[in-house]
Amino acid sequence: MTYCVAMSLEAGMIFAADSRTNAGVDQIGRFSKLRVFVREGDRVVVTLSSGNLSMTQSALNILEQRTRSGDSQMQMWNAPSMFDIARLVGDALREVKMRDGPYLLQNNIDSHATFIVGGQVRGEPPRLFEVYSEGNFIEATADTCYFQIGESKYGKPVIDRVVTRATSLQEATKCTIVSFDSTMRSNISVGLPIDLAVYETDGLRLKLQKRIEESDPYFQMIHTQWGEGLRRVFAELPNPEWS
Repeated sequence: MTYCVAMSLEAGMIFAADSRTNAGVDQIGRFSKLRVFVREGDRVVVTLSSGNLSMTQSALNILEQRTRSGDSQMQMWNAPSMFDIARLVGDALREVKMRDGPYLLQNNIDSHATFIVGGQVRGEPPRLFEVYSEGNFIEATADTCYFQIGESKYGKPVIDRVVTRATSLQEATKCTIVSFDSTMRSNISVGLPIDLAVYETDGLRLKLQKRIEESDPYFQMIHTQWGEGLRRVFAELPNPEWS
């Protein structure tokens, strides 16, 4: 399993993904699920992936090969909009599923895979999409300004309480780390390190790209103070007086 979250804010965008994969309790591995396509001054595109690792890696490899092909077909570097880039990701995922899906099904292997795709192409505002396993997708709005994929339920409550379109990048990054800490506390299939990317609106370059390891002092501070704070607030709540 995995956990990925992306936020589309007035100030910019936050992308984060854990790096744990598992195929049973004794087959645990680390694979980055965050991929960045950057041409400074022109476009920044970030993808997050969840689901069958072979499906998502194959789809990303198709996208990367087409950026190097040199022909005139639409690809990541010449697509005119983020909508078109989301469509490219969906098409690549469909292509892999059509090729490999029937063989996986024969062996009862789940081929489900999902992407979050976001960023900015020069000339349009930042945009964020969730691409489903079937290749279709939806776009984030002012009312729903974030997407989660993978093991999302444990990290959702804090985002719902804190994040709005007006939230600053620093506050949103802090909330993202708390969301991951809450998820890892309740689900062992999500684990460190966390890959994080921060994009500032109209920057057309990444503001920050960082891998958060277990030894990271800021993560350890969040882990400790968030847990202690929750216990303190809980203890301060009055007990029910129902008869």
